[in-house]
Amino acid sequence: MKKILLIITMCLMALTLNAQQYVDLGLPSGTLWKDANEAEMLSFDAAFLTYGESLPSKAQFDELVEKCTWTWNRNGYKVTGSNGNSIFLPAAGFRDCNGDLQNGQNHGNYWSSTIAELGRSWSCYFTSTIFGMGSAERCSWRAVRLVKSK
Repeated sequence: MKKILLIITMCLMALTLNAQQYVDLGLPSGTLWKDANEAEMLSFDAAFLTYGESLPSKAQFDELVEKCTWTWNRNGYKVTGSNGNSIFLPAAGFRDCNGDLQNGQNHGNYWSSTIAELGRSWSCYFTSTIFGMGSAERCSWRAVRLVKSK
């Protein structure tokens, strides 16, 4: 009975992973953006080690910021590409280097794979009124949204 439950659980987990899809936003680079965040916030090192090349670069985030329409929706942004397809980036705040949650539901922050200066890496940040790129301490925890090439 335990083996059957284990097999069923593994099948459900596989279905959940396969249910997540990548969205074509019609970007010039051909980058496809995953339709959901990864399950938890991570430090830069953990995000980079876990997801490697699937973590978007600063250039891919720059393209998302510059080539898409960003519409605030009470708890995050609907990001719409030139082809009409969209993804939603929730505002989940971020955790400082001590693990304390900062800015809750009115602030979003996502790791890129690009190193900035000593001890910092680039991340995409937003509030209800602004969005863009900035550097953040690598020990802090941010959301992760994955990408892949066409």
